[in-house]
Amino acid sequence: MRRPTLTRSRARGAAAAALVATLAAGSLAVAAPSLASPGDGAAELGTATSSTTSSADPDVPPGETESSKITHLSNQPKNGALLSTGSDIAFQGDYAFAGNYDGFTVYDLSDPENPEQVVQVYCPGGQNDISVYKDILVLSTDSSRSDDSCASTSLPATNKAAWEGIKVWDISNPLAPEYVQSVETECGSHTHSLVPSKNKRDVYVYVSSYAPDGTYPDCQPPHDTISIVKVPLRTPTAARVVATPNLFPDGGYEGDDRGWYTETTGCHDITTYAKYDLAAGACMGDGLLMDISNRERPRVISRVRDTENFAFWHSATFNNDATKVVFTDELGGGGLATCNDEFGPTLGANGIYDIERTWYGKRTLEFASYYKIPRTNSDDENCVAHNGSLIPVKGKDLMVQSWYQGGVSVFDFTDSDRPREVAWFDRGAGVSGGGTWSTYYYNGYAYSNDLGIGFDTFDIDDSIDRKAERVQLTSLNPQMQESFGR
Repeated sequence: MRRPTLTRSRARGAAAAALVATLAAGSLAVAAPSLASPGDGAAELGTATSSTTSSADPDVPPGETESSKITHLSNQPKNGALLSTGSDIAFQGDYAFAGNYDGFTVYDLSDPENPEQVVQVYCPGGQNDISVYKDILVLSTDSSRSDDSCASTSLPATNKAAWEGIKVWDISNPLAPEYVQSVETECGSHTHSLVPSKNKRDVYVYVSSYAPDGTYPDCQPPHDTISIVKVPLRTPTAARVVATPNLFPDGGYEGDDRGWYTETTGCHDITTYAKYDLAAGACMGDGLLMDISNRERPRVISRVRDTENFAFWHSATFNNDATKVVFTDELGGGGLATCNDEFGPTLGANGIYDIERTWYGKRTLEFASYYKIPRTNSDDENCVAHNGSLIPVKGKDLMVQSWYQGGVSVFDFTDSDRPREVAWFDRGAGVSGGGTWSTYYYNGYAYSNDLGIGFDTFDIDDSIDRKAERVQLTSLNPQMQESFGR
């Protein structure tokens, strides 16, 4: 395979002009599904809306930026070869690894208030969802490519020769990532999640993908499975698919008339929590809780469905002691303006579920409440729940989260029934062409990857995260949760 284009740089920046980004979603034993309630949602999924008149004036005027208990410290603009959509982020030591549809960027966080771009790796293949574990970095490719190299070009998914899957890198030297192996997976890899083996010699990659089509030779319906790739840490070139478990032997949710991808056709995202041998799956039409004590044979132990308010189960986050799961509904695939009066407080929101135990020990997901940012956006701003992570404060359940052009929200869900926002940052319409994809808390600061204008650093008010600033992590993969202690 050809080596990727790798560029060392010392680029710093404080601001960037708005760029218009292409929006995308990101975007066994089976329990009978239970149903959540209230509301109604009839929006067409995957279709951005635009209007010259707003149902209500936005709380943050166009072209302006406002915040509460969050200070914006710096922005590192997109540059060089990586000018496509910014996506996910992973952290290790003093480095952040930020995905982009064109590859990934390595930032040095030695000065956490003003990160320094030190490496760019050009390797196109959206959406380049990214994770790191020890000396291993994994990238997801969910766009049909001519081959598995970093010099590949687009190829129709109807072509049998097209390639999609995961790419494995050696980052033993973070300043010189080395592409060492690729693994093709059925329907590609929209996202993935890591979980270490019990003996710590391997890391498993749970590959999520969806949207099969009868015309796609490598993505035939029904697609009710995930791919599990085993990566030996000492010999990552031996990475291979070891299982393709069927999570939906009954076919999952058949879908409804609310638009695209309400039906279960695979999973969008899975979050693992090795300490508790659990995983939570956001699987298009269903939310899952899984037992992963056998890493190669995940077992569904609880399944929920919300046909009133949730349309596109996108991602999941456990609280620290694995007694709750926050699921997100990416209504409209990231391109819809849902933060307005038309959609209200429950569509395009988070669903908070408690993990309850029955008298005989079975764990089940029980709906508690919805959380959605309380600010009104204009009808021209794509705004919906997206990627976030916990803030490690002992005794509380706090999460920081991206909402595309709805900005960054910090909310407290210690009381599952009454989540509340405690801090926020919002750029008004016209400042960013797509808004923030992912915002994660790492060693005292919140870092965000904006689709259009680059990598942001935030400081959350000490009244919220003072205790969290004392927690020093060696790594963070938000889709591979690790306990920060209680």
